[in-house]
Amino acid sequence: MRAAVLERQGEPLKLTTLADPEPGPGQLLLRVRACAVCRTDLHLRDHEIEATKLPVVLGHQIVGTTEDGRRVGVPWLGWTDGTCGYCTTDRENLCVNARFTGRDIDGGYAELTVADERFCLPLPDGFPDEQVAPLLCGGLIGYRALTLTGDAERLGLYGFGSAAHQICQVAAFQGRQVFAFTRPGDAETQKFALSLGASWAGGSDQPPPDQLDGAIIFASAGPLVPQALSVLAPDGVVVCAGIYMSDIPSFPYELLYEERKLRSVANLTRRDGLELLEIAPQVPIRTTVTVYELERAEDALADLRAGRFEGAAVIRVLG
Repeated sequence: MRAAVLERQGEPLKLTTLADPEPGPGQLLLRVRACAVCRTDLHLRDHEIEATKLPVVLGHQIVGTTEDGRRVGVPWLGWTDGTCGYCTTDRENLCVNARFTGRDIDGGYAELTVADERFCLPLPDGFPDEQVAPLLCGGLIGYRALTLTGDAERLGLYGFGSAAHQICQVAAFQGRQVFAFTRPGDAETQKFALSLGASWAGGSDQPPPDQLDGAIIFASAGPLVPQALSVLAPDGVVVCAGIYMSDIPSFPYELLYEERKLRSVANLTRRDGLELLEIAPQVPIRTTVTVYELERAEDALADLRAGRFEGAAVIRVLG
């Protein structure tokens, strides 16, 4: 099979030919149709997150078909032990022995992959492969972050990329006011956010027109944390949704006082996946995608790094 492989962190992906994978007990062999590109893939490629095995096939937003013709999605969480204290208390996202697709397990930048059947999610009809692929990480992590904001009516989204442009639609569908924060001066992305249901859009250096009840930080910039806290109402919450973030600068206790909260999101659960995939057709979530062929996987990562597209990038493997 053809695959785009990360051989050494910090170096470009290499398009190569690998032996076809063979499924083990409890695994499914999947013919990959599409795989969305996640910023975590970029963090692994750029050596901002340590890879646990090399070489590795990146990609953890996989749309594939089983040998009997079912279309399924494979997310970041690829395996759990099912027995640790977190797994047995409905917190499998924190499993101490978890394995992650595209880091510990070869992922979807390839023509074939194998996946634990327990973590293959049934996909709703009516969503083309390229449209549904970004839901499998950006959408799922964003959805989990959204649930952690509780019933926040005035919601800020910092960093308006793949995850935020999906969750903006869900939040607007739920009747929340969405305030979109982009790179300063990025009028095009602000216009894009307004088109998806945001009631206000501005630069991350601007104050919103009202205090926020909740904020989700999708960008990997630590300085956004005190910025978000500074416009948060009492009892509000800031949720950091990334697996990687640059250092958070020190800030005065005053920003956290009045029972404001700061928390992170780690991974996802299968329940998150099933809930979002049930909601998605009701909204309906429309993902804005830029499509790349498998041989251009490195270009997709470069364009993500440079912010050259709106929404999400998707690697198309099979047409």
